[in-house]
Amino acid sequence: MRRAAILGPRKAAELKYTARMVRTEALSKSFYDPKKGEVRAVVDVSIEAHPGRIFGLLGVNGAGKTTLLRMLSTVLRPTSGRAEVAGVDVVADPGRVRASIGFLSTSTALYGRLSAREVLEYFGGLYGLQGEALRQRMELAIETLRLNEFLDRLCDKLSTGQKQRVSIARTILHDPPVLFFDEPTAGLDVMNSQTIMEFIEGARQNGKTVIFSTHIMSEAERLCDDVTVIHEGTLRGRGSVEELKSQAGETSLEKAFLKLADYTPGGVSA
Repeated sequence: MRRAAILGPRKAAELKYTARMVRTEALSKSFYDPKKGEVRAVVDVSIEAHPGRIFGLLGVNGAGKTTLLRMLSTVLRPTSGRAEVAGVDVVADPGRVRASIGFLSTSTALYGRLSAREVLEYFGGLYGLQGEALRQRMELAIETLRLNEFLDRLCDKLSTGQKQRVSIARTILHDPPVLFFDEPTAGLDVMNSQTIMEFIEGARQNGKTVIFSTHIMSEAERLCDDVTVIHEGTLRGRGSVEELKSQAGETSLEKAFLKLADYTPGGVSA
């Protein structure tokens, strides 16, 4: 992969980078369940993520990672607290926030009856790209994510890994300064996982702010500059991988995570 060319970096003045590209203050989200009553999915979460760094959200399925990312991407409205992305409040101006982000999750869908090329053309148009600008953006995305071998194949005929690579390409066509990756390697084989992790590393090299959620410890150790452990909607630890190990008094990230999440033998959290 040509890491130095991950969708180009744009000029700092054009991106309007802030020192803290993503910032939340006591951000919370609650849902009402007819059987359980109020369910607090995210509780008083305060984080900061910076340009040129990968911020990891480390937690098991159901920990609150996806809910947090959906609030940051304006899909969900917070119950309380506040959040800014690229200096813009997610509630006050969601349109500007969406123009500044790329969001990929395991549920990111493609149109099965379109080819990979047609998907990129369609989403490029939605981002306001056309003509030569769209062609250049597509060429770079295609080369970076190695899409040429299946570019004109219908998305219904692509493998899971190929679909994920097309999804990343369409997510980043507009060259957003902030990227959200919600467990992007889930269900992928080793080769496709490697391609996606190389892409994320390249995005960091190009000054992007990356928030990366995972429950895979090896991915967190390889990719993340800053890590926050989230469990049952609350933050349980933060810092670098080594700092988390130190906080927990453990030598491995897996053991540190289990301790910070109050794991007890038998699979039940205290």
